[in-house]
Amino acid sequence: MNPIPQNLFGIHTQALELWQRRAEVLANNLANADTPGYLARDIDFRKALAAAGGAGGPLPLETTSPGQIGDGTGQGAGAPLEYRVPTQPSMDGNTVNTQVEKADFAANSVHYQASLSFITAQIHMLRTAISGAP
Repeated sequence: MNPIPQNLFGIHTQALELWQRRAEVLANNLANADTPGYLARDIDFRKALAAAGGAGGPLPLETTSPGQIGDGTGQGAGAPLEYRVPTQPSMDGNTVNTQVEKADFAANSVHYQASLSFITAQIHMLRTAISGAP
């Protein structure tokens, strides 16, 4: 009997956390579209995933028991935010472009749903394997 892999869902669990955090950041940008001096922020998904070890980067240290010391990077879903480069200057110093933010929010939703669908399919596959039903 083969043991169940430690991370059955692959990188999708970390990706789901990043997509969720990015949705919150983009929604915050949209909410502050009329705030003078507000600087739009975003998460660079590729950099965050690479920092989490998903894009060929170094694998992060994992603590398997409470007494172990972690790597202390605090990466993953806590990926640092970056400021967006404004495409058009505004008189009040606000860098939010609502059209760009809405498009990015829609694209982010598609990515989030894709990762969620993959995880749901894996759970369905496990249920089918356990119950033996077709």
